[in-house]
Amino acid sequence: MSDQGGAPVSSLAPPAPSGPPPKMTNRGRTAVPLSSSNSESTDIPEFEPFGLPGPRGFPPMTEYVDVMAVDMMRRPDESNKMQHHTMLFNSDNLIVRRGQEFQVKIEFNRPYKPASDKFAVEFVIGSSPQYSKGTYMPVFTTKERQSSWEGRITATADNTVTMGVTPAANCIVGKYHMYVAVMTPFGIRRTRRDNSRDLYILFNPWASDDAVFLDDETERQECVMTEMGIIYHGANDDIAERNWNYGQFNYGVLDACLYVMDRADMPIPNRGDPIRVARKASAQLNSRDDEGVLVGNWSGDYTYGVAPTSWTGSTDILLTYASSKMPVCYAQCWVYAAVFNTFLRCLGIPSRVVTNFFSAHDNDGNLRTDIILDDNGRIDRNRTKDSVWNYHCWNECYMSRPDLPTGFGGWQIVDATPQETSDGMYRCGPASVQAIKHGQICFPFDAAFVFAEVNSDVVFYTRSKDGAMEPVKVNRTHIGRTVLTKTPGDTTRRDITAQYKFPEGSTEERTVLEKAEEYGCQRDKSNLPVGDVDLVLPTLEVSVGDDFELSLEFINSSDQSRTVDAYVSGSVVYYTGVTSSEFLFRNPTVTIEPNKSAKESVTVESKKYMQSLVEQANLHFIATGKVKETGQIVTAMKVVTLHNPKLTVTVSDGGKVNEEMMATVEFTNPFTFSLEGVYIRMEGPGIMLPMSKYYSLITGGSSLTWSEFFIPQRAGSSRLIASLDCPALRQVYGTASVTIAP
Repeated sequence: MSDQGGAPVSSLAPPAPSGPPPKMTNRGRTAVPLSSSNSESTDIPEFEPFGLPGPRGFPPMTEYVDVMAVDMMRRPDESNKMQHHTMLFNSDNLIVRRGQEFQVKIEFNRPYKPASDKFAVEFVIGSSPQYSKGTYMPVFTTKERQSSWEGRITATADNTVTMGVTPAANCIVGKYHMYVAVMTPFGIRRTRRDNSRDLYILFNPWASDDAVFLDDETERQECVMTEMGIIYHGANDDIAERNWNYGQFNYGVLDACLYVMDRADMPIPNRGDPIRVARKASAQLNSRDDEGVLVGNWSGDYTYGVAPTSWTGSTDILLTYASSKMPVCYAQCWVYAAVFNTFLRCLGIPSRVVTNFFSAHDNDGNLRTDIILDDNGRIDRNRTKDSVWNYHCWNECYMSRPDLPTGFGGWQIVDATPQETSDGMYRCGPASVQAIKHGQICFPFDAAFVFAEVNSDVVFYTRSKDGAMEPVKVNRTHIGRTVLTKTPGDTTRRDITAQYKFPEGSTEERTVLEKAEEYGCQRDKSNLPVGDVDLVLPTLEVSVGDDFELSLEFINSSDQSRTVDAYVSGSVVYYTGVTSSEFLFRNPTVTIEPNKSAKESVTVESKKYMQSLVEQANLHFIATGKVKETGQIVTAMKVVTLHNPKLTVTVSDGGKVNEEMMATVEFTNPFTFSLEGVYIRMEGPGIMLPMSKYYSLITGGSSLTWSEFFIPQRAGSSRLIASLDCPALRQVYGTASVTIAP
């Protein structure tokens, strides 16, 4: 049969399906459905008979012990939370760490008789609990009967028994239901399901048997317990700080972090392995391929969400994602890193945010960032595709790596910013920092990509009219110039560049690069003659709206006069190194006397750059030139980060827990033009949940004052952080230190 003049149509062909495709399941492949949601559970029967009852049913069980009450000892001031370092969590449930004993009090209807009374405490996680998968775990009181979780009776008084339970150091991390089961000759009698007996078990950096064990109390306090972070940004020679409230102990954040793993369809039995948890979360924190937490946006248009520069903490983002079940708009690299840091610290994996200044991107692991010049030495913007980010933020988390040779555990790089796919998804890591330093880029996961981010060469090529490309200058020290993180227990910065690479030019560094080449990384081998003319650009500190002078210094180290045809280009760039628009171009000719230097000054007017300024206010200057006498190409690059005005944050004196205080934010618009669509945000760990206020207009030269009352929940020292954000002015911050008395 055929249709009218068309291709033959089989009468046996099934009709085309309509509607969405069916959800694929494991049904038919496994007897028990795969459990990948911590929020789903199966109720265990209150009575589980050993056999069929007699004709009159089971006899009365009054002579057997019965459970009257269970005390989880879950208050923040009780021993469980204090000893397990979970007292800061704003949660009514018990939260403990694996590999360490916690106590539960069980009250029976009569005094407990060890010889005849048999009971167990059962822990269940997920919807299809199985002992073999570690999702159903009975804990017994006698040494003869022990599962991988240990149990013992630590005290008895009247009708009450105190039981110590030690979860295995590699057990599943998540939310468990707890039951007390009493053995009778006829069957097992259990307590009824009660949400107040639910408990959370986290990773334990304090337990030597845990894969995330970190044997340094200062680092542990910083990388697990500290809520206030400092994230570094700006330019390598003009480093700026951004305060961030990780808020890992805030109400609802722990449940939101478990929901992130649920949304990733992560099988419950895999959730005890920090390697799998970190890798899964690095994909789920971005929304590129899995409806993950954050939508990346580098366009400058944030109409339908919150500008990345406006966020002050992770709490709003995670709680919004958990409640709306939709990705949150918008993020850039430091937002991804900060929210990932909250996720890791909340679950008990030690972690920190790291900033790499001059970070190479999208270079396919060839260890080269190519900048193309025309015949005269002027940059060819149409053909220069690679970009160098002024900075890039990622995370390091601490864990053992049993899948790698000895010595490659410890700090591991993970990165949630979507850049390249890894095993089919936008994610990166965990990659061993030691492997990066020693050029062992064959190790999983994504070590080659991270190695290129900190070790690429910047290669300048001239392109002749016939299209031939010739390398004319190689800068081997520009990429991965500085790697920074916050100093533990302090507000200063810590330079960890030496953990990523050996000193530039050292024998060890050459050996590492040779090792990386063995695994397929390609380097530029050009051995170019050393020129006798150098070009230096100054380090400048400039505020938004200022005119300034850019001084180029040409240094002639030869015994003859030199003439340079120079090109100076000034562009507004995103922090990713992508050009927004060119606002300045000069082509001076400079003559330099033998063994002397000559300066050429270029005036940069604010009216030229202000109209095209993008967020983070970066100006990128590239000076290139050709020496007439020798044909040598000279180049220099400089990023100038314009300094924004500040917010003033003040807090009323004499703060006490549960007593009202007032915070005030003040700002003066320093420009002649008005600022429109202004959002101000404010929050502080332990003292103030996120608050925000909208101002439709702040006229040029005018000031605003915003005051809010708040009630601190915790004693100790903290900080309030505030941000101001609008399309015309991004990244305006202010902080205030606060000390709260008990």
